[in-house]
Amino acid sequence: MSVVACVALALLMGYAIQRGGTCTVAALEEVVQQRRWTRLRALLEASLWVLGGLVLLRAFERLPQLPMGYPLHWHAGFGGALLGLGALINGGCVFAVVARIGSGQWAWLATPPGFLLGYGLTERWAGVAAAMPLALPVWLQEFSMGWVALVVVAALVRLAWLAWRSAGHWRLGKRVWSPHLATIVIGLVFLLLFVSLGAWTYTDVLAELASGRFMQLGLRGWLLPALFVGALYGGWTAGLWQHRWPNPVTLARCFCGGLLMGAGSVLVPGGNDSLILFGMPLLWPNAWLAFASMCAVVLLAFWLREVWLRPAG
Repeated sequence: MSVVACVALALLMGYAIQRGGTCTVAALEEVVQQRRWTRLRALLEASLWVLGGLVLLRAFERLPQLPMGYPLHWHAGFGGALLGLGALINGGCVFAVVARIGSGQWAWLATPPGFLLGYGLTERWAGVAAAMPLALPVWLQEFSMGWVALVVVAALVRLAWLAWRSAGHWRLGKRVWSPHLATIVIGLVFLLLFVSLGAWTYTDVLAELASGRFMQLGLRGWLLPALFVGALYGGWTAGLWQHRWPNPVTLARCFCGGLLMGAGSVLVPGGNDSLILFGMPLLWPNAWLAFASMCAVVLLAFWLREVWLRPAG
């Protein structure tokens, strides 16, 4: 795939994140306050789309080299808790940072520098689990071709169902996208970039920058600014720019939230975007443990807030 095509895909991913308001914290808040699972299901569905894509790529021998996985270890649970706590302090997960910047909320520009510092400091003293010797999961090496037909049928049925339920409402230029449309686009764009460049999420790029491996980024380094430009374009064309100039308190909160999320990404390893788009579809146990731990911390915080604000008597 050409450089222009890869950059265009990164622009589209940023656009989709902004238009869909994609955020794990917002999804869990919806569960607690509204007893609705729409956003959380959409995030998990993105993992399913990537999983199906990996199966098809493997079946047609187009699957690129996979990074080595990690065994189940306690670091992942603690790192996931830090991701959740950092997202709470920050006011949103790493997806939300893209969406907020795309809406002109400039205080969230402090989150990536905080992430860089948190990752760099933690990496210097915290040991992480060793990578597993096999880069390709066993289940992906040995699967029946019947899975291919199942994946194709399931994808077609799901798309038909969503199209029927949302007839006339799914437009790429729409001011606010449905969570499912946004996460489907994010998952498919991730797969296309994966085939072209290997595993890529923006927290992975930040991690490599924090580790001093920026010379290894190549084209992937250009996708990071493209992602944010896509989000800015999405916010501008939707009339969602709020131009909220940062105040010291919000800047400090975003920086500290990024700091904790960077530290958590070292321990997992990976940010919640790489968990949803890569670790969880590959069925890595540490990715599922980290995501569950992150969700537990966020849900506990929202529950405690509801108990605290509940009228006495």
